[in-house]
Amino acid sequence: MKNDIKDRADIYKLVSAFYDKIKTDSLLGPIFNHMISDHEWPTHIDKLTNFWETNLFGIPKFKGSPTQKHIQTDAEFHHNIQEIHFKHWLQLWEQTVTSLYEGDLATRAIMAAHNIAEIQNMVLRRNKPKHKKQFKA
Repeated sequence: MKNDIKDRADIYKLVSAFYDKIKTDSLLGPIFNHMISDHEWPTHIDKLTNFWETNLFGIPKFKGSPTQKHIQTDAEFHHNIQEIHFKHWLQLWEQTVTSLYEGDLATRAIMAAHNIAEIQNMVLRRNKPKHKKQFKA
């Protein structure tokens, strides 16, 4: 039987394992590795550990704007970030959580990720540039 997520160390382990998968993933790796340089990864892992610690334990450590970063990333990739990217991100997150933990907080981490992905995907869809309609004379 696996333990549940109980503290920051568990969250750090989860976030690190997850982003190790992301970095080598054929769909998501190129996006993340383009936006986060090798020397920035440790800071990014720490920031996301703060994010999940805030989400799971209510400890106000996270500072930042994930929505703005997603909008910037989508723009950098010519507005080609789609629902498939979010679904794949969720699949990897869920696999990582369930491979390491089980219990109420593990379930909460999965459910929170689904909510986050849905919101971020919706925001990106709304922020994609509107194409002008072509009218024929």
